[in-house]
Amino acid sequence: MSSAATNWGSSGLAYLTGLPDAPPDFSRAAVLTRAEQVAASVGARLGVAVDAPTLLAGRAGLLGLTRRGRTAAGGGTRLLAARDGWCAVTLSRPDDLAAVPALLEADDITGDPWPVLQRWATTRLTSAITDRAQLLDIPAAGLGEASATAPQARRIGVATGPRDFADLLVADLSSMWAGPLCGHLLARAGATVVKVESPRRPDGTRLGNAEFFDWMNGEKLSYCLDFDAQGDELRALLTVADIVIEGSRPAALARRRLGPQHVVPRPGRIWLRITGYGQQSLRPAFGDDAAVAGGLVGSSAEGPVFCGDAIADPLTGLEATAAVAESLLRGGGELIDVSMAGIAAVYAALPLAERGESGPVAVPQPPPPHRRAAASGADNDTVRRTVSERHLLPC
Repeated sequence: MSSAATNWGSSGLAYLTGLPDAPPDFSRAAVLTRAEQVAASVGARLGVAVDAPTLLAGRAGLLGLTRRGRTAAGGGTRLLAARDGWCAVTLSRPDDLAAVPALLEADDITGDPWPVLQRWATTRLTSAITDRAQLLDIPAAGLGEASATAPQARRIGVATGPRDFADLLVADLSSMWAGPLCGHLLARAGATVVKVESPRRPDGTRLGNAEFFDWMNGEKLSYCLDFDAQGDELRALLTVADIVIEGSRPAALARRRLGPQHVVPRPGRIWLRITGYGQQSLRPAFGDDAAVAGGLVGSSAEGPVFCGDAIADPLTGLEATAAVAESLLRGGGELIDVSMAGIAAVYAALPLAERGESGPVAVPQPPPPHRRAAASGADNDTVRRTVSERHLLPC
């Protein structure tokens, strides 16, 4: 048994990959090997311990998840057989479920929508399924449709000299997992990280498992404001921030003139933009369907199965943090674009384990105890004071 297979089994990722009534799948063991290498590099630059198995399987440990084959471990995404291949559809939001009748061009769908969706998918091409889903803002992906794309950095401002993490102010506008994970790691390195939310659209994980939200956001200040009514106040924060983490589709901030091209850059500012499919795409994405788009799936006698738990999310968060750390070494002043599907495809291109590779399998473990996250808006006054003080300092 190879060391990669041993690590894959002990990490809990094997427990999360494969058919529920069959042995775990070890074919993607190289994914963890690369993630551990990236984590070691990130940890060295941030001066903190970064444990890849915990980042990739910790949520499953908190929620008690297991492998479910063509149903994602978290339950919100499924692999469906289409006429010409496989696709993934995510119905994790109330709006997604409400849009199913329109997706199927049916008057009404009662009960469990998945059997009807599966029958519908078998009569259509994957491209037709994803195109129609995009029209309705439903996350969907064809298996392997995305190309491998590493984080892309380009200069948009003035670089500066080296900076200590303790001197950095980070505006984290992202939600769910990938962006918040980057903010979490920067906070652990000593940066002041501000979790920015709108009362109209709070981070969806705030309403889910509290321990997971605490894990990702417990070391951040909570800042809640209306992006439309208080746009000038948000602009003030973005103007003085050293790092901005954006996890929405690019148009969301651009239409408010709050994107990187609109906000006067602080010297050395790094703007990290995490999207599902790149800055030119308007498609929504979550960790499981983005992984399928990149081709990052396990295998079974019955076809592809989900790999890990929403694995494109933590892999993207880890790779994004590495890109930010590298940008800081260059002095910043850069826009970094990271595509979740593109990162998944990078990992999908790694060599597969030998057929029949196996070993002991451990249950995913939760992360170590962590601080409780602040209530929404609890630190508004502190953030406003910090912004005011930074506006008075010379750049």
